[in-house]
Amino acid sequence: MPDATPPPPVDGAPVGPPPDPLVGSLVLGLAVGLFGISFGVLAVASGLTAAQACAMSLLVFTGASQFAVVGVIGSGGSTAAALGSALLLAARNAAYGLAMSDVIRGRLPTRLLGAQLVIDESTAMASAQRTPADRRRGFWLAGASVFVFWNLGTLLGALGGDAIGNPETYGLDAAFPAGFVALVVPHLAKFEGRVVAAAGVALALVLVPVAPVGVPVLAAALAVLLGLRHPGTAPADGQRAASA
Repeated sequence: MPDATPPPPVDGAPVGPPPDPLVGSLVLGLAVGLFGISFGVLAVASGLTAAQACAMSLLVFTGASQFAVVGVIGSGGSTAAALGSALLLAARNAAYGLAMSDVIRGRLPTRLLGAQLVIDESTAMASAQRTPADRRRGFWLAGASVFVFWNLGTLLGALGGDAIGNPETYGLDAAFPAGFVALVVPHLAKFEGRVVAAAGVALALVLVPVAPVGVPVLAAALAVLLGLRHPGTAPADGQRAASA
């Protein structure tokens, strides 16, 4: 009978029980869906049609960039300014793609689909897991959950935003950062995780007073590259049963 005891943490891997990929992904998806409602309301109020708002969520699928676009458009800014802000905020996903290169595998269509799902939530859920199989499961579950709920939220907000109102009025916006804290905490138990977190915070704090909007976020996200120096390699699934 295989030993059911989880493998010991390896260097660079998070310490403590990792979040369950299914439950954690559903919680994150629901929290992001609330922000999707806010985006739908704001997009329509900025002059987009409901169809345009939904198309943006389906094809762009980067919340910060989408909010930047409708914010610039709503304030009378140019299309070039809106596109520039969106691209700046989305650039951090390139760093996430490097971190997820060992997770998104398979044929070209599978990798293209995975590239669309490389976002904050899917990257955080995958990196919080210990084994390669759990990392892949966490990535796909979180990515799919956020994609579904973000687009449903956008549709609800665009079609019935006036009746629904802003989720922040009910304090529901706190669910999103709370979910991220739960994903980050296991990494802070390791020295390497604390170094990456401290570097990200320091970069953001230094740049906030002097850099344009979006640059501090991008710079902080680049701190994840420090964790790629010695990426943790969790035991393969087959090694769990080595002590049968």
